[in-house]
Amino acid sequence: MKILPDLALTYDDVLLVPQYSDIESRKKLSTRTNLTRRLALQIPILSANMDTVTESEMAIAMAREGGIGIIHRFMSIEEQVRQVTRVKKAESFVVDDPIILNVSHTVGDVKRIVAETGSGGILITDGNARLVGIVTTRDLLFENDDAKPVTQVMRREVITAPPGTTSQQAMAILHARRIEKLPLVNGDGRVVGLITQKDLTKSEQFPKATKDARGRLAVGAAVGVKERELQRVESVLVAGADCIVVDIAHGDSRQEIEIIQKIRQRFPDAQIVGGNVATADGTKRLIDAGADAVKVGVGPGAVCITRVVAGAGVPQLSAVIECAQVARDADIPVIADGGIRNSGDIAKALAAGAATVMIGSLLAGTDESPGLMMTRKGHRYKTSRGMASVQANADRKTREGEGWITQEEIDEYVSEGVEAAVPYRGKVKEVLTQLVGGIQSGMSYSGAHSIEELREKAVLVRMTPTGLRESMPHDVDVL
Repeated sequence: MKILPDLALTYDDVLLVPQYSDIESRKKLSTRTNLTRRLALQIPILSANMDTVTESEMAIAMAREGGIGIIHRFMSIEEQVRQVTRVKKAESFVVDDPIILNVSHTVGDVKRIVAETGSGGILITDGNARLVGIVTTRDLLFENDDAKPVTQVMRREVITAPPGTTSQQAMAILHARRIEKLPLVNGDGRVVGLITQKDLTKSEQFPKATKDARGRLAVGAAVGVKERELQRVESVLVAGADCIVVDIAHGDSRQEIEIIQKIRQRFPDAQIVGGNVATADGTKRLIDAGADAVKVGVGPGAVCITRVVAGAGVPQLSAVIECAQVARDADIPVIADGGIRNSGDIAKALAAGAATVMIGSLLAGTDESPGLMMTRKGHRYKTSRGMASVQANADRKTREGEGWITQEEIDEYVSEGVEAAVPYRGKVKEVLTQLVGGIQSGMSYSGAHSIEELREKAVLVRMTPTGLRESMPHDVDVL
């Protein structure tokens, strides 16, 4: 046994020291950062891969605001693929695989596809796969004969454009022709893509959105460490996942290292996030195994009790500082995962060397989270739980087809997470606006124009518990 000489600190133990600043407007400060070696974000925030935090709705909202959501793994592979696909199909400049039916289909077929996909228009091709018409929801109004051939309701005059059409050119055509869908057709008359007014409008509404090279919203997917998880990795990558997050509580382990190595070998272009770790040595081992980013944090989460049950962990600020120093030498970004209670904590994490932060409980209370809504004493809450809680483990077994958990298994299970109610916080956009504004304020006090500059200029000062109390509202009745 040995005792480390340094005093370990967390966010409440320090403050950013105000420094000279030439910044005129905090709103103009850049919060751009890197999640992995190749994946950039406009805001340094990820939504946690928890089943009460991130599924497709949360991931879509996060990507549109410039962050990213990580779809949790506590579901079947097929369901996780569906979740990733929903994010990818939420918007894109060009739809590479638009929905297409042929002239042999009926009105009933079109109605079924529209109901299943929510699409507002279906392209129709002939027996040689050449575009011959389009059917929109407007064409289906008051059409009650489902057996009628689609050729009797489709519009045959379809405005098209060639492959390579830019967004500006497409917008001009859509506006001039007063249409909402623009098929891209090659020289043989075959459809190679589709541009829609809806997607172009969304691009204007969300200019900071995190997107892939094809203009689709970015999303991550969590996986486990067992050998069978390689099938999950392959499936979500095919579905379009932009990064793979290897998700276990103790990332500095043989299982984690081996699965990262296998993923890197089989999918060399995949962006892999390893974790969780809390030491410099653990960080280096994951980087050497092939990780493109490292997630730091053992026990700081709001619904995590690992430090109480196992007596293991490192206070989060010290863990981030130590891990970030090693990762920086290898040009690998660090994700500070857990312990974030307000925007000031994010600013401190970034100053300590993190490139991004992962947030769970702060986002669990939003409209876009999958958690259940409840009312207590006139106030609204949503459910949140640690993924090592008893109920989360039971639900995982059920979702993965292992059957119901028995009472004996419940009695033997050692829980490292709790179930909780978090205050309802409205839309994700509203929460992120406040968090990003707070980050920019922290940058301003340090005279930093970017997150990289914040890491270089920031000075952290330790404070006593009395200093923490002084930092809070005091001697007043808060309304």
